[in-house]
Amino acid sequence: MKFRSLLAFYAALYCASAAAAPETYVIDDAHTLPRFSYSHFGYSTQTSRFDKVSGKIVIDLAAHTGSVEVSVDTRSVDTGSALFNQHIQDVDFLDTAHYPEMTFVSDKLIFDGDKLIAVEGVVTLKGISKPINLSVTSFFCMPHPILKKDACGANVKATLKRSDFNLGKYAPHVSDELSLEIPVEAHKE
Repeated sequence: MKFRSLLAFYAALYCASAAAAPETYVIDDAHTLPRFSYSHFGYSTQTSRFDKVSGKIVIDLAAHTGSVEVSVDTRSVDTGSALFNQHIQDVDFLDTAHYPEMTFVSDKLIFDGDKLIAVEGVVTLKGISKPINLSVTSFFCMPHPILKKDACGANVKATLKRSDFNLGKYAPHVSDELSLEIPVEAHKE
């Protein structure tokens, strides 16, 4: 009788773990710094980043589902030059006086088996919304050794056209295509 009770207990425990519920992770803005790069008149590839990011990621690894909501403060653009930061924030480019935020939302996480490989969603920049596919080049979850709570991290890549968002000044001399690289870390809520 004890054996059957023990067996039933382990079966219930296994079923509960197999039917994991979605978990919410809050983006760590100290370790989530989206970068963009572009050709500058063919002379060089310039790389800049945004320093203020917030958002949440909800993921159910067992069900292969989830959602992402991210907000980027476009006024936090960091080109490495205070003068150029202001240039990028002017009306011809980010127009941060009118559009201080860029957003990304998704409810479509794409898995290949148990491996997260992409996130499809919509980016909104300068009031213009367009679909975008983020390629996930790495994804990893584990207990955070310092914070003592679960955490996940990923590296994602994508490209977008500046002209699609009314940012195309100087194209094609300054490339219309931007390469995006986004390191993301998030801690369980």
